[in-house]
Amino acid sequence: MGLSIRYAGGHLDRASLWRHDAPWIAERLTESTTILVPVWRDRSLFDRPVTGGSPLPVLLPRAAFRSAHQPQPEDFVFLGLDGTSAVFAVDLSAREEADAQAACGRGEFTDLRVVGPSLEPRHAALLAYARGILHWHRTHRHCGRCGSRTTSAQGGHIRRCSSAECARELFPRTDPAIIVLVEHDAGDGSSPRCLLGHHGSLPTGSFSTLAGFVEPGESLEEAVVREVREEVGLTVRNVRYLASQPWPFPASLMVGFRARAESLTVTVDGKELVDARWFTPAELRRAGEWGDAEAVLRLPRRDSIARFLIETWLMRVDPTI
Repeated sequence: MGLSIRYAGGHLDRASLWRHDAPWIAERLTESTTILVPVWRDRSLFDRPVTGGSPLPVLLPRAAFRSAHQPQPEDFVFLGLDGTSAVFAVDLSAREEADAQAACGRGEFTDLRVVGPSLEPRHAALLAYARGILHWHRTHRHCGRCGSRTTSAQGGHIRRCSSAECARELFPRTDPAIIVLVEHDAGDGSSPRCLLGHHGSLPTGSFSTLAGFVEPGESLEEAVVREVREEVGLTVRNVRYLASQPWPFPASLMVGFRARAESLTVTVDGKELVDARWFTPAELRRAGEWGDAEAVLRLPRRDSIARFLIETWLMRVDPTI
């Protein structure tokens, strides 16, 4: 059973050296082979309703925009090359939704998280890339040091303060967060177990792995140890990195680990978590999906690295599944 991490594995050549060549970028925006990835207020454009089967993302040729609906140069971000074709994200958030759809000529805007699990991996990665970098542009219109307006540069991969005295350069922000599957094996022949937690804001029965943002002055491994201790009162050892996932909801990088707990005694903090339980492989195999309202226990979304951590653990401790 092969497992992959959703929103990772992008196929584009990011062509970072070309970002510095403003004339080259401008020329690519005039070419008929250039591909545009439309985004409206963090939503991606799809060709068919989400209720009508697996949606297909709308990737527009540059010429598809009518002259009356032309976006401004500031609204384009160069994502890279798909073969010889340049690919740009285009932000239509300044318009009303109907106007944004009219500019594209077809499709409807839908939250990527709603349809992410059903997309082809290459499409999921491309849309996540476009969503993430355009969200950064919309939230960094002003310099955090002097308050002046910022402008897009280097194909949209930096923003530069417009004040000559400041001239600060801002780079796309990604907030690192750890996410960890905590396991315990008594070594006495009993079933291994993993720990999952329930946040009070989630539907009853929804359990996932523990996670938290990395704080200044700590390593990723130290963040794992701290988060587990704070959320469930456990000491962990054997902290091992497994994989990472871009998570542009809105701007995180989820760094996945596995760690071994020294005991089974759990004390939830009552703030981050309201419940935490140990589960055996047999219990997890009987669990339902995240959106299954009838299930007593629901596993994390299939597009999350939390689900990847659980399924890789199950494959290791119980390869019969």
